[in-house]
Amino acid sequence: MKILIIEDEKELSDNIVTFLNSENYLCEQAFTHDEASMKVNVYEYDCIVLDITLPDGNGLDILKQIRENQNQVGVIIVSAKDSIKDKIIGLEVGADDYLAKPFSLPELKTRIYAIIRRKKFQTNNILCSNGITIDLLKKTVKINSEYITLTRTEYELLLFLISNKNKVISKLSMAEHLTGEMADMLDNHNFVYTHIKNLKAKLTKHGCSECIKNIYGTGYKWIE
Repeated sequence: MKILIIEDEKELSDNIVTFLNSENYLCEQAFTHDEASMKVNVYEYDCIVLDITLPDGNGLDILKQIRENQNQVGVIIVSAKDSIKDKIIGLEVGADDYLAKPFSLPELKTRIYAIIRRKKFQTNNILCSNGITIDLLKKTVKINSEYITLTRTEYELLLFLISNKNKVISKLSMAEHLTGEMADMLDNHNFVYTHIKNLKAKLTKHGCSECIKNIYGTGYKWIE
């Protein structure tokens, strides 16, 4: 899962990234209004942590931009302004949650997880598809009651495919989901093919051989 941290306090931003990386989230950072505005227009995220007080603008303007573009990404506002008025304005503009500074990193992680689960997996902790059962809290995968071992990248790809079931996903979208903005700097996205190949092999070994379909010249689709 890919998270964008929009926070001008570098030490706090770095601490959030370090903590969320340890929880297997892929994080990107933006420290200014302009940088954040560019990223939300170019890249896709599973959740955005947004400080509304930025050195060159108001974070609420970024939130308005996100919603005006019909982007339904989960947004958590974090701010030192702990007032009812600020919370109401943020939620009215389109935020999904509000967290006042200072906050604990485990609480932030819980809020992020809750938003992603609600938006992508219909509030369920258990995701099932084609005989595959994924425990989103424990990050375990079972096929017909037998646990299988996936790498972090394979697990992320599996979730990404299932959460977009029956849709064609381009290799570029997969590359951005796995590496973030680094995808733009890569000469090619052949590494996606390698991870898909390995994931398909593990699924096939356990009886799920027709779940991932290669759409020639375009990308991949999870068939359900």
